[in-house]
Amino acid sequence: MALIDDLKAAQKDAMRAKEKVRLGTIRMAMAAIKQKEIDEQITLDDSAILAVLTKMVKQRQDAAAQYDAANRDDLASKEREEITYIEDFLPQPLTDDELNALIDETMAATGASGMQDMGKVMGALKPKVQGRTDMGALSAKIKARLNA
Repeated sequence: MALIDDLKAAQKDAMRAKEKVRLGTIRMAMAAIKQKEIDEQITLDDSAILAVLTKMVKQRQDAAAQYDAANRDDLASKEREEITYIEDFLPQPLTDDELNALIDETMAATGASGMQDMGKVMGALKPKVQGRTDMGALSAKIKARLNA
C-alpha cells in the first residue's frame, strides 16, 4: 500500500475515533504533500512523501525546542504529540550499527577517499536513509570518516 493511501486511511480512522489532534496533524501532512505536488506539478512518490514528512518532523522539533526555551510547555507538548503522529508513517530509524555499515558500503562503492568525495557519498546514501536518520548527523559521521 502506498504511503498516501496509509495517510488517507489513518485520516478516516482519526475522524471515526474523533481524535482531533491526530486528525489535524494528518490533514496538515496531506496539505503539505498536496502543496508540493501543485507547486512542482508532479505526483509525489513514496520517497518524496517521506521527505515531506521528515521535514515536518524537523520543523516540529525546532518549534518544540523554541517553546521549551520560552517556558511554553503546553505548546511544546502539542508539537511533540504531532511528531508522534507523523512518525507513525515514517520507517523505523536506523541503528548506529546499520548506519555505519551503510556508510562503509557506500564509501567502498563510490571509492571515496577524501572530503572532495563527500557529495558522492551523501548523494548515494540519501535515498537509502531518507526518513530513517537525521541527515545532519549522517553528514557529520561521513565527514569524520573522510577526514580520518
